[in-house]
Amino acid sequence: MHDFHTHFIPKEVLTWIKDNKQTVNANWVKKNTEKEAFLSINNKWAFELKQEFTNASLYLEEKEKIGVSHAIVSPIPQLFLYEFASEITSELATVYNLSLAKWCRSNSEQLSALGTVSLNNPELAARDLREAMDAGLKGAIIGPGLNGKLLSDPQFTPFWEEANSLKAIIFIHPLLCEDPRLKQRMMPNLIGVPWETTISATDLLLSGMLDTYSDVNILLAHGGGFLPYQIGRLNKGYEQWPLVSNALNKEPIEYLKDFWYDSVLWDTNTLEYLAKTVGEDRIVPGSDFPFDLCSWPPIKDFAKGSDSLLRLK
Repeated sequence: MHDFHTHFIPKEVLTWIKDNKQTVNANWVKKNTEKEAFLSINNKWAFELKQEFTNASLYLEEKEKIGVSHAIVSPIPQLFLYEFASEITSELATVYNLSLAKWCRSNSEQLSALGTVSLNNPELAARDLREAMDAGLKGAIIGPGLNGKLLSDPQFTPFWEEANSLKAIIFIHPLLCEDPRLKQRMMPNLIGVPWETTISATDLLLSGMLDTYSDVNILLAHGGGFLPYQIGRLNKGYEQWPLVSNALNKEPIEYLKDFWYDSVLWDTNTLEYLAKTVGEDRIVPGSDFPFDLCSWPPIKDFAKGSDSLLRLK
């Protein structure tokens, strides 16, 4: 069984963060004796540095213990560093991507990886992606947008052109939603995270980019957010409004079949609906391991997309 949604932090990355702790405002806080220290960058989105995030041997042991034969490892969103100067972002991207590539080469039967890129400078991001894939990575994980601009914005064109040329896997992973209405009861994570994916994916669909960059393999986290479950509304808008249909060559529901989706939904009925709507061959197993809110072990069903997506690169 594959796991397409899992995260890890190589020791070289931790060393870089410690060496640059003042530059990126890194803080480690030990909240209690039962947990590892929590790391925050720039006072945002602190997370526990669990051993499974940082101990390569333990990560592989846990993966094998529950029957994951091959994991596609991604950098963690907290370390995208998009708010810093692109030189800093690109420096960490290089360290992160090369260290993941080295780990994968040493465990090629068990691991593949996606890299991180300087999305805050799309030309640099294109270079980061190319270098990462030259090193053996399968593509990149990126956020759902930047500074209020969605991924269809023309500023990101250099990145998308490179991703299209390389036929890269681009894993769109949400960041915590900053809607002030959600600052309670864990709602930034519970509904804000899938909402960010919904906005990003809907924008890409309606922009016509899935036709323009048809060789990019876009993987959506957490089953595509809420988009697949409101696709009827988009279809109705397509029938009613030229502003919706002008950039499209087919109905929105047909474009859903151009994305890939992980299975991190925790609900079999929801997964069955997704499979019926987009096709089982567009769904890959995922877990979000080792974050607290992970689907561990990943669901074994709805895994027909695994081999075909990996074979693309």
